[in-house]
Amino acid sequence: MTASGPAEILDRLRALRAGDAPTHGGRVLSYVYDSGREDLDELADAAARLARPLNGLDPTVFPSIAAMERDLIGFTRRMLHGGRGVAGSVTSGGTESCLLAVKTARDLWRQRHPDAGRPRLVTATTVHAAFQKAAQLFDLEWDPVPCGTDGAVVAEDVIARLDDDVALVVVSAPAYPSGALDPVAAVAGAAADRDLSCHVDACFGGFVLPWWPGLAAWDFRVRGVTSISADLHKYGYAPKGVSVLLHRTRRRHRAQFFATTRWPGYPVVNPTLLGSRSASPLAAAWAITQHLGADGYAELTAAIHRVAVAVRDAVDGIPGLAVMGDPAGPAIALVADTAVLPAEQIDPHRLADELTTHGWRIQHQPGFTQADGVRMPPSAHLTLTPVLEHGVAEFTRALRAASDAVRGRPPARVRTLLTGMRLLGYGEGGRVPGPKAAWRLLRLAGADHVSAEQPMAALMALIEQLPAPVAETLLTELLARISEP
Repeated sequence: MTASGPAEILDRLRALRAGDAPTHGGRVLSYVYDSGREDLDELADAAARLARPLNGLDPTVFPSIAAMERDLIGFTRRMLHGGRGVAGSVTSGGTESCLLAVKTARDLWRQRHPDAGRPRLVTATTVHAAFQKAAQLFDLEWDPVPCGTDGAVVAEDVIARLDDDVALVVVSAPAYPSGALDPVAAVAGAAADRDLSCHVDACFGGFVLPWWPGLAAWDFRVRGVTSISADLHKYGYAPKGVSVLLHRTRRRHRAQFFATTRWPGYPVVNPTLLGSRSASPLAAAWAITQHLGADGYAELTAAIHRVAVAVRDAVDGIPGLAVMGDPAGPAIALVADTAVLPAEQIDPHRLADELTTHGWRIQHQPGFTQADGVRMPPSAHLTLTPVLEHGVAEFTRALRAASDAVRGRPPARVRTLLTGMRLLGYGEGGRVPGPKAAWRLLRLAGADHVSAEQPMAALMALIEQLPAPVAETLLTELLARISEP
């Protein structure tokens, strides 16, 4: 590769970016969190640039990092009604916050049960997948509790799973797939009665639910909540990736750390999983929270609430389409209305594909059969942001038009491909394909490439009907191939 000049390089990057989904304007209702305020973007860019040379590995060398972290942790602690004893860390994102919450609880559980076996991690089925990853990485048994078809979690079902071998129970505020707020007070109180740790995963809603009207207490006001995660790169409106993990006590927080002097180099003390860390996201988040304050976040949350009301009202007026359950916050999941005949129902994956042709992108969520046989239906996820208030009328018009276009169309069918895969032995209890075979199967399914415009209904149907190990292998191969040179 020959060297290029700065102007040519940036032109090339702009050309690459032209193929991305838009990150501003509210037309992508997942992954991005647009406040609609240019001043926040400009402030974040300037702060990130100032902090770019810093290394978060050692705040004794760069005390500005410690100062910004103090302010962010203090702001988040006040927001979540934590007392002076609540301590925490700034992490690289929600996944790292979740991993650290699990690791901390596991280590504290092992201190109390040094001769016990493998602990359990109890969650609802709808908990973020980061907790499955944490269970794999830190050797816990993940014990998911089934919920209703509407995503609602029954507190008694979770409490029934609690015993001495539970290192941590997790509740969501809210659950990403459904937007439902888990029964935090009941589960956390039961955990406290049994002297168990309880984490509230508020990575998605942490910086919006404190100002959302009409919610029951779910934060440190609740007895038994021992830790909370909240992402600043979501509704904190900071760039990726920055999150905060808070613990109710300093003792719990210190259990999160890794420290060693048992090597000939410098003493290593890491509060998070990473060593060297970019300070740019931290600085951007710090600047935004300093500028917005609680009043600014309340104002932005009020805009999201108005959007949520408008979207739910629009869905109520669309025959064949329904909102899953009773979401509390900025996430809404759309499902087919099974109260009407199939000829009048709207398949959410067909809807999501059709909306793309209108310039809007919502997120496909496959149907999911839980361990008790109860099936959560296919759905389409909407992440609502403040900027959407300026275009909510246009969005709801597009939603109605797209619904009319796909009403009565059945879900995508992949029966022929599934039959062929089963004949090859890729079925329940069977083998999983290797990289070459997986790529061949993806090509047969027409899913061997990914673009912002590609219909996804067929791929979702395939994921829903394949055994999880096979589906996961195909998806792994798809993502791995995308970035292969």
